Amino acid sequence: MIRPRPMKYVEIYVLSRDVDVVIEYLGRKEILHLSLDDTNQNVKYQDNADTLDQSEKIKKQLEKLEDLAGYLELFKQIQAAFSGELAQLPSDRDEQILESLSARIDSLRIRESEKTQQVNTLEETLHEARAFANLKAPFSNLDQLSYLTLRIGHLDPQGQEAISKVLGDRAVIIPLNDGNKVVVASSRKGRFALDTELKKVSFRPLSIPEGFSGVPEDLLEGLETSLQNNKQELASILAEKNAVSDELLPVLQRLYNNFTLASLVETLKSSLRASKNAYLLAGWVPASELNSMVRDLTALTDGRLSVRSFSPEERKKVLDGEEKVPVSLDHGNFVQGFQGVVFSYGAPLYGTIDPTPFVAFIFTLLFGIMFGDVGQGFVLFMLGLATSRKGIQALKRFRIYSTPLIAVGISSMLMGFLDGEVFANEELLIRPTRIITSVLTGHPVDRILTLMPEKGSMEKLFIFFGFTIGVGVLINSIGLVINIINQITLKNYEKAFFAKTGLAGALFFWYAIFMAVRVILGQSLHCFDVVALAVPPVFIFWGPVLYRLLTRKKPVMEHGFMVFFMEGFVEILETISTYVSNTVSFLRVGAFALSHAVLSFIVFTLSSMVAKQAIVGPVMGILVAVFGNLIIIVLEGMIVAIQVVRLQYYEFFSKFFTETGIRYKPFRFQREVEQ
Repeated sequence: MIRPRPMKYVEIYVLSRDVDVVIEYLGRKEILHLSLDDTNQNVKYQDNADTLDQSEKIKKQLEKLEDLAGYLELFKQIQAAFSGELAQLPSDRDEQILESLSARIDSLRIRESEKTQQVNTLEETLHEARAFANLKAPFSNLDQLSYLTLRIGHLDPQGQEAISKVLGDRAVIIPLNDGNKVVVASSRKGRFALDTELKKVSFRPLSIPEGFSGVPEDLLEGLETSLQNNKQELASILAEKNAVSDELLPVLQRLYNNFTLASLVETLKSSLRASKNAYLLAGWVPASELNSMVRDLTALTDGRLSVRSFSPEERKKVLDGEEKVPVSLDHGNFVQGFQGVVFSYGAPLYGTIDPTPFVAFIFTLLFGIMFGDVGQGFVLFMLGLATSRKGIQALKRFRIYSTPLIAVGISSMLMGFLDGEVFANEELLIRPTRIITSVLTGHPVDRILTLMPEKGSMEKLFIFFGFTIGVGVLINSIGLVINIINQITLKNYEKAFFAKTGLAGALFFWYAIFMAVRVILGQSLHCFDVVALAVPPVFIFWGPVLYRLLTRKKPVMEHGFMVFFMEGFVEILETISTYVSNTVSFLRVGAFALSHAVLSFIVFTLSSMVAKQAIVGPVMGILVAVFGNLIIIVLEGMIVAIQVVRLQYYEFFSKFFTETGIRYKPFRFQREVEQ
């Protein structure tokens, strides 16, 4: 398409009972570009407590789900895999499943926490007990340990169970080898609670022989045995946790999708104009999609909605310049691959010419001229196929570069055939080129286009540079024509006819080129050439005055004639310098093509010299050729791409991108992933 898709402004009035399914449809369909001006004039649920309760409920459910996934170390995984396409608004069954999973995982979490605490306590206990044993201090000094409180004595199994139940992880019971003899350990701050509970279960302390030093061996053995048992139990819990993670990953992913979808719906609802019973969704829709959208929404709500649509020229904010119509471009696969170049500079104004088809052609042409090599172009072509939809799955993140890579790969191969290069080798194509040129012209040549400066080939090189200048003239001219048409479409007639990038500037540029070509061809210039060349600048100089006269308005020089004269004079100088620089700038296309040929010649010559060396020469020659070609493809390929973008930005876009529009960005279900 030469122009962006026609758009319609719509106002969708929907009942509160249907708003969720309507938003779900719009988010899936990705069709409504929300109007921020209207959504900001909101009435936030002044009398709709049910909606606020629902929003808070969804928020808490999502937080609970994220907490469960975080415990199972699955949160980043399910967050990165969020898909609005697979999501559905959560049902009552989803809420029941979430509660069930919460109870199950919380139980597992508590068991892990308690067992971890027990292991930590036992490790600290064993560490201090061993230290005390090595000191050989009196056993009666155990109460002086910084961390531990130890009680040794008789306690039947029922008492042991009761102590474990009451104190939990605040005490550790270590059975000894002699009947009901146990050692009970707790932290220093828990000794009073320990002594209180031991009295309740008839704990009978053992008397330690006077002067006994160190820690009994059976106490250390009991601590070690208890520690190992608890570690095994903790390992079993962690293994169960891993199994639960694998089991619940699909369930958690589905629930996360659904509850995130509900959260996004609630977020949007909070920004809409609303009353207790109805909501208003307003924004822009492609005109071609409007009827199908209305049909679908009518079916979803059983007709319980109202839709009003307006053309851009029927919307007052658009006519007053307060709102811009979003721009939606519709292209085939080839042109669509170059939309990124256009939008990285800015969106075209709605109703103006879409420059993307021209960008696709210019980018492909210039890259091919500057990067001519059959082999290297083939590598770019294969990279384009590898990153395509049917290519390598691991490279899907580079899919937006697929079409440009295929296009520049083909253009580079065509240019490479003309200058006879295959992976920097200048001999492989000599025979095929001789056969083709002999059949077509009757005069065989080694290569159709010679870029390397050689004796007798300088004239061809100058012709090639002249060709690049011609390409620049063509690109500049396309930009001027686009600008003239755009300004007429926007009814900016003064800019269309009297500006330096309007008709007057274009005529000046074209006639200057016409004169230069005649001089190059040996023709002489005449007086009428000077007159013809001077007329367009006169219109540029007097443009504001002439336009006001033509529109029957009184000419006005706001700051006086001298200021008007200086502004006009500077405008003429700027026009001349701009067109000269914009044209000469395309010499860089020839310069980069020449530098590519020189670099390829160096790689080819160096690899040939190395290959002639004895023994390892052929292998080293191949390595030099491979490494050299990699440098050319990666380094020079990036430089050439940057230069092509630069030429389009400054020499092409600058002609007509005097004001940018806004890109069509329909509402969609998307959650940003935290890095």
